[in-house]
Parts: sequence; C-alpha cells; structure tokens
Amino acid sequence: MKTKLIENSKSIRYEEAGKFEETRFEKIHNVLVLNSKEGSARVAKEISELIINKQAKNQQCILGLATGSSPIKVYEELVRMHKEEGLSFVNVVTFNLDEYYPMTKGNIQSYYYFMHEHLFNHVDILPENIHIPDGTVSIDELHQYCIDYEKAIEEKGGIDLQLLGIGRTGHIGFNEPGSHFNSETRSIILDYITKVDAAPSFLGIDNVPKKAITMGIRTVRKAKRIILMAWGQNKASIIKKTIEGDISSKVPATYLQHHNNTTFILDVEAASDLTRINTPWLVGPCVWDEKLSSKAIIWLCQKTGKSILKLIDEDYNDNGMSSLLADKGSSYDLNIKMFNKVQHTITGWPGGKPNADDTSRPERANPAIKRVLIFSPHPDDDVISMGGTFDRLVEQGHEVHIAYQTSGNIAVSNHEALKFAEVTKGMRCNNDNGLMKKIVDDIKSKKENAIDSLDVRKLKGIIRQCESLAATRYLGVSDDNVHFLNLPFYETGSIKKNPLGEGDVKIMCAIIEEIKPHQIYAAGDLADPHGTHRVSLDALFEALKILKPKSFMNDCWLWLYRGAWQEWDINEIDMAVPMSPDQVLKKRKAIFFHQSQKDGVMFQGNDIREFWMRAEDRNNKTAKKYKELGLADYAAMEAFVRWHY
Repeated sequence: MKTKLIENSKSIRYEEAGKFEETRFEKIHNVLVLNSKEGSARVAKEISELIINKQAKNQQCILGLATGSSPIKVYEELVRMHKEEGLSFVNVVTFNLDEYYPMTKGNIQSYYYFMHEHLFNHVDILPENIHIPDGTVSIDELHQYCIDYEKAIEEKGGIDLQLLGIGRTGHIGFNEPGSHFNSETRSIILDYITKVDAAPSFLGIDNVPKKAITMGIRTVRKAKRIILMAWGQNKASIIKKTIEGDISSKVPATYLQHHNNTTFILDVEAASDLTRINTPWLVGPCVWDEKLSSKAIIWLCQKTGKSILKLIDEDYNDNGMSSLLADKGSSYDLNIKMFNKVQHTITGWPGGKPNADDTSRPERANPAIKRVLIFSPHPDDDVISMGGTFDRLVEQGHEVHIAYQTSGNIAVSNHEALKFAEVTKGMRCNNDNGLMKKIVDDIKSKKENAIDSLDVRKLKGIIRQCESLAATRYLGVSDDNVHFLNLPFYETGSIKKNPLGEGDVKIMCAIIEEIKPHQIYAAGDLADPHGTHRVSLDALFEALKILKPKSFMNDCWLWLYRGAWQEWDINEIDMAVPMSPDQVLKKRKAIFFHQSQKDGVMFQGNDIREFWMRAEDRNNKTAKKYKELGLADYAAMEAFVRWHY
C-alpha cells in the first residue's frame, strides 16, 4: 500500500499496511491529508455512506463516537449533511468511548454536554439510541454499570464503525498506558499527561477529574471498522510510536496493529515524524532537492555526532544517502555548500545591516531603518519567543510596533485577579461606583465551571495589558507603538473560542495598513496546546491575502518565530539571531514583567518549568546545535523562518 495524500474525489479505503517497500516501517494503514478540514470531510463521508447503506437494508447503524478536538469537524460536517443533504440519523445508535468520573451531565466539561453541543442537538437521532457513560453512577454501582454498558453494545451486534482520537500518552478512549489487551469497559485513573492536556478546558490541572469511565481495548478492537484521526505537530511523536513501534501496553494505541480494518487519517504535521516523511532516504530512492538535502545533512551530523565539515563519503554511504553523493558530488562539496548555507543564517542584524553587502544575509540592508510589526498571540509571546531579537531591533533604531492579538484574560487566575481588585478596592477610589467591590464579590462567588463576568474578564485583560506595557517600556518601545487588538474570536470567556471571523481579519488588515511594515514577525507555533496561536496566525494569513495587492506589501517580509512549546529544526531556519549573556538576562527580566503568568501559570502544558526557563533552555539548545555543526559558539540564539505569502 502506497500511502499518499488522498484526492478529494476518493473515499477512504482500508488497505493492509506494510506490503510495499515504501511502508516497511509501518504496521497500521494510514492516509495523509493536507489538513484537518479535508480529513474530517472524508471521515464524515464514510460515516454517511455507512448510515445510508444500513438504511437501505433497514438496519441500525452502530457508531462508536469520540470526543476531544479531533472529531469536532467531523461532527460539523455530519450536521451540515443532515441539514443540507437530508442525511437522517433515525437508524443510528451511538456508544461513546468515555466520560470523566465523577461528572454531571449538565457540566460544560462533560462529554454528554460535548456530544449534544456538537452533534446530537442538531440531528434527528432518537434520544433512546444515544449511549454515553454516566459519570453520576454511584461508586457502589459502577462495576455493574460497566458490565451492562458492554452488554448493551453486544446486544446491538457490536460497533460497525468506531471513531477514535489519540492522546499524547498513546491512549485511545481513556485506555491509559498499562491498559490490558483484553480490557473492557471500566473505571480508570487518568495519566498525568492526559490531565495536563485537559487542564485548559478545566481552567487548571487541579480541576481535572482524576478518574474516568472508558470502553476497554478489547471493546474497541471488536469494532468492525476503526478510524483514528490525528491533527497537528504535537501528535507526531506518538503517531510514529503507534504506527512503527512494537505493540506495548505503554502505548495502548499500538494494539490496533492487530485489527484488520483500521485506518489512521493524519494531517501533514501529525505524520511528520514517520520515517518515510522525516527521513525518506532510509526508505527508498529520493528526489534530492535543496530542502531535502539540507535536512538530510543536518540529520547525518546529529546521527554521527560530527560537524558538517567533518563528514566523509563513508558517513553518507552508511546512512542511506549514497544517492545524494551520486546526484550532487563529493562529500567535500556538499559539506562546504551546507556549511555556508547554515553560516549565512546567523546575523546580529535582524532588521538588516545598513551599508553592507546583503547578498548572503537573511535580511535586506535597505531601507536602513525599517518599520517592524511584531504580532504576539498572547500578551507575553513577544518577549518569551523573540525577546532578544525584539531588543536588538529597538537598539538598532528600527521603528518597532507590537500588536497583541488577544487579551489573554482567561490565563489570569482568579486569585491573581482578586489580588488586584482588592488592592484597588483598598485605595477607596471615589469614582468606581462600587465596581471593585462587585468584582471581588463576583470572583469569590463564582461557581465551578462558570464563565467569568464581563467585569472580571475586563479586569483580567487590563492586568495583561499593564504587564505588557511594563515589558515594552523596559525594552524601549513607546506606548504609542503598542497596540491591543483584542480579536473577537478569543473573547468568549472560556477555552472554547469562536471561529475566526470577518471582524478578526478586518482588525488585522487595519493595523497592517496603518503601519505599512517592512517586516512582520508572527508566531508560527502551529502545535500550540490551546489553539490560540493557530487561529491568530490564520487571521494574519487571511489579512495578507487581502492586502497582497497593496503596493507597500511588495516590501514587506514575514518572519515566523515559535513559542514556548517548540523550536524550528536547524534545517528549517532562515535567520538565527545570537544573544550575549547580557541579552539573555535582559530577555529574562522582560518576561518577568508578566507577573500573572509566573508561579503556577494556568496553562502550563506538560513542562512544569516557568516560561522564562523554557525559553532560555530552547535558545541555549539552538546555539548548542549550531556549535555542534561547527559554527560559532554563542550563549543563545532565537530562530526564524521566512514565510513567502
């Protein structure tokens, strides 16, 4: 089976994996799609075809359904088919994979709420045909309840099609590492990483339930057809382990290797660590373009522990790259070319060096003084991700503007907001009309899972604004050059955001047209755990499409940085800005101005360190990688990719 990007005209079809040279590493059938929208549409089409075929035979269609971010677009497409194409769900019976325990049905974090919000409330499925594990069952009745859930599935003849996502622990449903091959529906203790990933939805890891009810591995494996979806770079590592690794209880999804009708639907980012994608020279013949050659040589240096100029023909030949030598010449020629390419990415002049030959520099020399617009998804991404470059641009005399795309208000904890409100209340301001007392009362009386009042959200947004202004002033930027966009998609008061809208794009267009920048810096962190970075970048891309015909855009270059979660690979980097030890310290102090995001930040991710620690570690590692390749030894480096729009 040659796995490839599926064409829009084709349905997903299962084919046995591992039968051809191209997939000898892979043990599960998988199909690549360009993005989650395309993949979700194909999955929805297969589900609809199954429903219709069952209807023609006067049979019920038994679906196993999943929750989380992965299937949302599938459900959106099924709802569209119901409303616009007449797809009926009258013959559909559903069994959901799991539910938190304990959990009430009315809780907005419950999977009962999720399924009704995204699917059941919008189609004609019969209520009696909906089965979702009950998070309110008493502990004494839980064991028998799980047995009965299994029996209910069996009485319906088993699941016709099971929809799955995958967690970063390799869990399917809530079958965490250690789950047995023959496990059935049961209660389970959630893994720490699973709770970390759920923390944004619960506004902090302390609020995530410790237990869940889940279908077992055996229950899932008995489904006649299984489709697993994975989107985004943050799933790449576990997808590789699942598809290419040995079957192990440590990665429960590997049990699907023993299922004879399973397909993984992967977007490009989720598939990026697969051997045939990441290191295709280990699989078979390659077309050695410049991009692939660069990636392979950097990989070879890391594999052999050698710097670029120390690689020899034998290194290439012993690691599947003999065809590169045959195509491009000797290792000496390849090494020199690669060394020069990497060396030319390094610059202490991110805005371009005036009156210098810029032939081999990443940025233009002219205009000598550039208008620079730095987009920051949250009110601290600018200093966390590119604080050193930010400082360098200001010091070198460029006109630097900062645009904070969202208010970041949901990332301010209640105890942090309460502190500010009580300080202001204690000042006994005569003109607040009791506002601070009301805010204090709102915070103290807030019920579990309730959305902050508008006043509390406004206060939290002001806290983030003031912290941002303190940081930008420290770096020498005038308040007039700091812009708070407060894009509407973010302002829901909860983790679930609105879709990107016309209003968001208009705001982005307006700030770009106002400044007419020569450089734009933006977050290219597409694996952002809570999605704001991705939507913020999409807003920029949509704005650039609209503005591209404008004459000033001919002189505007877009540079993408990455945030606290990951860094660009060396072969991807177009500009690397070195930092001295003093600049590393200055960047750290700028991050410290964001006090509400220190000491127990709400959206920590799976790294318990504070953001300044993560940023310094990432910048140090980038510098170390350059050194190991044989380049100069710097204290730290920030990295950027030029994006051609």
